[in-house]
Amino acid sequence: MRQLPLFLKKKMVHISEREEQLPDQVIEKLIELMVEHPDVLSLGPGEPDFALPKPLIAEVKRLSNQVNHYSPAGGIRELREAICKKVRRDNHIKTSPDNIVVTCGAQEALLLSAACTLDVSEQILLPNPGFMGFLPCFELFDAGIGYYRLNEGNSFVPDPDEIRKQVDPKKTKVILLNSPANPTGSVISKKILEEIADIAVEFDLSIFSDEAYEKIVYDDAKHVSIASLNGLQDRVFTCQSFSKSFAMCGFRLGYVVAPEGFAGAIKKTHIYTSICAPTISQKLGIKALSLSSNYTRAMVREYDERRKVIVKRLNTMGLSTPNPKGAFYTFSNISHINKSSKQFAFDLLKKQRVAVIPGIDFGSEGEGFIRCSFARKLPVIEKALDRIEKFVF
Repeated sequence: MRQLPLFLKKKMVHISEREEQLPDQVIEKLIELMVEHPDVLSLGPGEPDFALPKPLIAEVKRLSNQVNHYSPAGGIRELREAICKKVRRDNHIKTSPDNIVVTCGAQEALLLSAACTLDVSEQILLPNPGFMGFLPCFELFDAGIGYYRLNEGNSFVPDPDEIRKQVDPKKTKVILLNSPANPTGSVISKKILEEIADIAVEFDLSIFSDEAYEKIVYDDAKHVSIASLNGLQDRVFTCQSFSKSFAMCGFRLGYVVAPEGFAGAIKKTHIYTSICAPTISQKLGIKALSLSSNYTRAMVREYDERRKVIVKRLNTMGLSTPNPKGAFYTFSNISHINKSSKQFAFDLLKKQRVAVIPGIDFGSEGEGFIRCSFARKLPVIEKALDRIEKFVF
């Protein structure tokens, strides 16, 4: 047999350094254990447990043989026009269909926005704790990452003074906001948003506003889009989604409302990622935006009932849990228990067959906390809480 040249014998394929540096998530290992143990009660889901609205189910069947082609990279015109009406009415954002790009969920909206605004080493400030998908999204572009801390004493609402301290006038280009927030359930008031807006104007920064949970708010909380503030539309990328409001997670449909002149750049980049959002999902989005708000309101009412139960029970157990004002998560303090959040989650899963997400998955400031989702039926939540109580005591 002929001997191969030495250079052909060497391993030529390698995993990129960028990929190797992406953080490992404890949630992946928890999911593996959950699959091995079917009796596990999971308080981990980050998606609605409700069925698709009946009119949308009917629309899926009607569209099934009409949607096998690509759409334009920016999205179907009819959908962008419907989104434009929605954000003008609900979010008070003055825009046009030409500034809207339809994406595969809010996460792709963030990714495309980053691709068009952040050069290598230019910095974005992220909340800590914050959604586990933020950091990897921006590390993929070799952006510089900075953090502003959220703390329990302030109900995890951003402190403008803390944000200001973290701004590097030479490096910082973007502030990311998430309201209502995952994992903390905090909602940023208009007053706080105005103070953050002043910082963005002072340092000439852009703002990425992740508003995927915009419709899921409780009590006296009101969702305010920072792009609705006077003069802010020119620097805000508003990222929203159909996933949470219409239980359409699997359809992967979101959008970004971009500042004037940026939609073209985002569309150009979109061609090199997913080309376009699924055509069937876009058609479904048009139908979803024509529905009344009754479906979403009913969903939020049920979440609210579950929220009251889970917050009361967790606090009764001694797991300090601020009352979330939005989304469908609790973020509970377990620091008095002699375990890391990761160890707490694994021990709870092994001993009581309950899955929760360790706070460390959401950043260094999440250590000492666990996230529980109440996007589960109330009987499941109550049974899981009984098991957590046995574990804690």
